[in-house]
Parts: sequence; C-alpha cells; structure tokens
Amino acid sequence: MTKVMGAAMRRIQAGNALTAFGIGFTVPFLYIYVAQVRGLGSMTATSAFVAFAVSALVALPLTGRVIDRRGPVPVVIGAAVAASAGALSIGLSTGIVPILLSALALGAGQAVMQPALATMIVWCSTPGTRTRAFALQFFMQNLGLGIGGLIGGQIVDESRPASFTLLFGIEAVMFLVLAGVILTVRMPHAPSIKDAVPRDPSRAGGAWKRLLEHKAMVKLLVLGFVIFFACYGQFESGLAAFGTEAAGISPSTLGFALAANTGAIVVAQFVVLKLVEKRRRSRVIALVGLIWTVAWVIAGFSGLGHGSAVMAAAAFVTTYALFGIGEAMLSPTLAPLVADLAPEGSVGQYNSAFALVKQMALALGPLGVPLGAGVPMLYIGVFVAVSLGIAWLALRLGKQLSAVQDRPSLLKGGTVAAVAVKVAEPERVPA
Repeated sequence: MTKVMGAAMRRIQAGNALTAFGIGFTVPFLYIYVAQVRGLGSMTATSAFVAFAVSALVALPLTGRVIDRRGPVPVVIGAAVAASAGALSIGLSTGIVPILLSALALGAGQAVMQPALATMIVWCSTPGTRTRAFALQFFMQNLGLGIGGLIGGQIVDESRPASFTLLFGIEAVMFLVLAGVILTVRMPHAPSIKDAVPRDPSRAGGAWKRLLEHKAMVKLLVLGFVIFFACYGQFESGLAAFGTEAAGISPSTLGFALAANTGAIVVAQFVVLKLVEKRRRSRVIALVGLIWTVAWVIAGFSGLGHGSAVMAAAAFVTTYALFGIGEAMLSPTLAPLVADLAPEGSVGQYNSAFALVKQMALALGPLGVPLGAGVPMLYIGVFVAVSLGIAWLALRLGKQLSAVQDRPSLLKGGTVAAVAVKVAEPERVPA
C-alpha cells in the first residue's frame, strides 16, 4: 500500500466511523419518535421503515454505473448531503407526508453510500490488505453505532420532542462531516484487480447482463441474500418476535441481547481476523453457517420452556452473541471477495449489486415474524436448515473461485508466483 493510499484509507475510515456514530443516535428511537412522540401511530412508523427499503431498492440499481463512470467520491458526497437533508427534515417534521418523504431521502442516501464507500476502500487497498481494511470498517461502524446509541439514550426524552430533533440534527451534521472528510481525500487511480473477470472490449454495455453471466458472482449474490435474510433480517423482526412471544423474553433482555451482539463484534473482530485471513474464504463462510446453526438451536432451547427465565434469557443473549462472532468472520470475507471478483472498471457495479441484494433480504426479513410469533419451533427449524444451507452454498461457491480469490494471503511474500491461478471467466447461467 502506498503512502497516498494509506492516508486516503485513514480518512475514509474516520469519516465512516463518525457517520456510524451519528446514525447510532437515531436508529433505536425512530419508531418511538414517529409513532409516539409525533403521535402518528404504528402504521406510519412502519411505513417510514418501508420507505427506507423502497428508496434503497430504487436507487441502488442505478448507483453502480455512476460510481464506475464518475468515481466514488462525488457519489459519497451527494449521498451524504441527501441523507443529511433527510435526517434533519425527519427531526423537524410533524406530519405523515413530510416524514415519509424525509425517510425516502435518508434511506436513499444511506443506501448509496454503502457501495461508494466500499469502492473507495477497494481503490485504496490491495488484494493483500483488503481483508484487514474491511474488517476495520466493520469494527468502526459497530463501535460508532454502539457509542452513538448509548449517548443518544441519555439525551432522548419522550416528553420533549426537541430532544429527538437534537438527535436527528446530530445525525445530519455527521453526514456533512463525512462529505467534508471525503472532499479532502486524495484518491489513487482505480487499481487493476488481478484474477478478477477481465473486461472484454467486444462486450461493451449491458453491465447488469455481464454481471448476471458471471457464475461465481451470481452464486455469491445468492449466498449473500441467504446470509442477510437469516441474520440481519431477523434481528429486529422474526427473532425478536420469537423471543418475546415464545421464550417470554422481556424488552430489556432483548436490548441486552442486541448489546451482546455489538459487544461480541467489537471484542472478537481482530481476534477472529487473525484466524480467518489466512484461510479460504469459502470455508470461513461455511463455518459461519455452522456457528449460526448452533445459535438457532440455542435460541430454540430458550423457547422450549424447560428451564428458568434466567436460563431462557441467557440462551437468547448467547444466540445474539454467536451471531456477532459470525458477523465478525464475514466482515473481512464477503466485501473483499466482491471486489476481487469484479472486472476492471466494474467495482462500483458489483458493490452496488451486493448492496441491493442485502437491502432485498432486509426488506423481506419481517416475513419471519408470523412464524416466530405463531409457530415458534417451525421458525427455528426453518432457520437451522437455512444456516446449514449457508455452509453448503459457501462450499459450492469455493469451487468457482481461483486460488487467490479464495485465499488472498497467497499474494503475500511472493508465494503467488508458485500458485497456478485460474482466472474466473464469466460463465452463462443456464436458462
């Protein structure tokens, strides 16, 4: 990594952490703010969350091409300004329509930032340093979210709407801080990523068509969807419904479980990094599937009612902590793999496609609520099977990867010269 790349990376990571800090101020309190403080009811609050998802699904398909053509810097700045305007507007809004429009702006801005920032990290890293760079990003995000949430909880007061306006104002300022930091970043030229799918001049245009013909990337997108649906998509929906309805978990215990998840990530991130960065990515992802299988089994135990309330709470908290360990293993694995699969000049497109899959999984996550609340043991059984499916899909993906794509540590110390690297050519997906 060059001196310019290192300086740019430090600023990107700092801006990313400050933004997460700002988001942490509002994420835990948005529902309460809309439904209770502004008195607009649960349906409007739910609609605000739907607006987040819809805006992301609309914006992301267009984002990749803009990033690859214009570069990630103007995209991050534009997204940060839009998100800042949305956050401030939510804090000042009192009616249904203004809040929903504000949520659309905030959701689109936050969604577009993800692939743009990921592309900046790719440009400022090498295949050998990318794993650690994305692990640091994930660590800083969770640390910022956790600290922001703790401080926000001390400021907020349901009897004072102005306290919520202050929280959204702080979030808006943090987005502008990100834009200011990114403006000072001196980006290196976009790197040529070896062992990715090479750009074919005879196949200009049709970026999405080319992506969908890349068999390894399609398998990674399917795997990513299952991962995000089975984990993030269940945290505050199906799994929360299971815990409160079947396991009798109190809201305070649910909050402690979420804190245990963040704590596990913060504590385990760099310990886990040392264990996974020299191993095959496909096998690391498969191991995460097995860890999450155990997590779902433990969650099932909490809902059986055979133990005390304390045992049920401990089992539920353990479930969230195990999810956190799995997330810490995935953070230095999934995002760098997306970058290493991307053809030269298409990193933004690939990052946007992966972000789109994540948003789709999160949007569909609440489908688990009826099972979690109404048929709890079936719910657990389904997600045990899904977690085992993650392990199977990961091993299948490994067969599509080159040696260096699956184990980037081979690039260090010149060992790559001794490795027969097969470049993954795009393959057509069978009709």
